[in-house]
Amino acid sequence: MEQVVGAEQQDGDGGTRPLRVMVVDDHPMWREGVARDLTEAGLTVVATAGDGAEALRRLPAARPDVVVLDLQMPTLDGVETTRRVVAGHPGVRVLVLTASGEQADVLEAVKAGATGYLVKSASSAELLDAVRRTAKGEAVFTAGLAGLVLGEFRRMASAAPVDEPEGMTPRLTDRETEILRFVAKGLSSRQIADRLVISHRTVQNHTQNVLTKLQLHNRVELTRYAIEQGLDGS
Repeated sequence: MEQVVGAEQQDGDGGTRPLRVMVVDDHPMWREGVARDLTEAGLTVVATAGDGAEALRRLPAARPDVVVLDLQMPTLDGVETTRRVVAGHPGVRVLVLTASGEQADVLEAVKAGATGYLVKSASSAELLDAVRRTAKGEAVFTAGLAGLVLGEFRRMASAAPVDEPEGMTPRLTDRETEILRFVAKGLSSRQIADRLVISHRTVQNHTQNVLTKLQLHNRVELTRYAIEQGLDGS
């Protein structure tokens, strides 16, 4: 998997290229404004779309790293679009950018495979940071929503534990398991780095190794897995 460096993505030859983003929203002025902000920050907006159906048609040729999309759209809504993007293009990550902070909307988006969820009241700086972190596979949520997602994962794990193949966790190193425990508690990469007195990049590298070993796509899936394994200590 390609690695993200700042607003750049490391390519297969060891060089870098600007982070590629698709913006999907049915309001033209908002869509154009988001695209402009991202472009001015040094990212490459490879495509825009007015609804989910158009986004899915354009996605194969556009090859974005991150799709920034609204939830409420005609033809095909954001949740179903997210589900199809994640299923058909596993290397592409989805950041929901929407007006709703309702619990049901957040959980539906996460269950569909969204890596992040941001409300439209966020600043341009917060959006840019969220896009960059989403590209790295980090779970990104508007303040207050991360706890909601963690709580739902714990409720689901308690109500219906998922049986995983034996031997899955022992394949991890001691350090990887230690980091996975912190992920289960909802800590960010920087918070984990501070706790373990190691670099932020080292935490990211270990996290990526764990994702690869467990065949997961992002921090949201990793967090859910860790909680289902009881690594959050609850």
